[in-house]
Amino acid sequence: MRLRRGVQWLLQQEGSPGQRSRGLAAGVFAGCFPFFGFQTLLGVALASLLRGNRILAAASTWISNPFTYVPLYWFNYTIGRRLLGEQPGAGSTGLHGGAASASASSVPWEDVWSLGWTVARCVLLGSTLVGLVLGASLGLLCWLWLRRTRPAP
Repeated sequence: MRLRRGVQWLLQQEGSPGQRSRGLAAGVFAGCFPFFGFQTLLGVALASLLRGNRILAAASTWISNPFTYVPLYWFNYTIGRRLLGEQPGAGSTGLHGGAASASASSVPWEDVWSLGWTVARCVLLGSTLVGLVLGASLGLLCWLWLRRTRPAP
């Protein structure tokens, strides 16, 4: 029932199949990034640049939601890490011992920041590539489907 309502909503959106598909693709692309709170703005801005449906762009950013955050961003990180040649746990953190033995003054902050940038770089590269592939694929499928289901004039 929910799927049927979603399909009906998609069919009722304004614009050509191309405009609706570009909006959907822009939103999916933006939704693949871990920019919580800015994904919708990014998706709508991108849809505007691509002359896509902005409402569909905003809605499709919800490809990342509380249920999909962990698997999506873990996948994006893994893709980025492999492409950059980073090894799991890369970086010389030098963090030895348990939490009870570490104090704020003994933490090697340069290593922590280095590890943070390594992870961020992997996530951003993976998000870009996954977003491009997923957005383009779903946009193309949406376009093909909308062209096929378009009511005759």
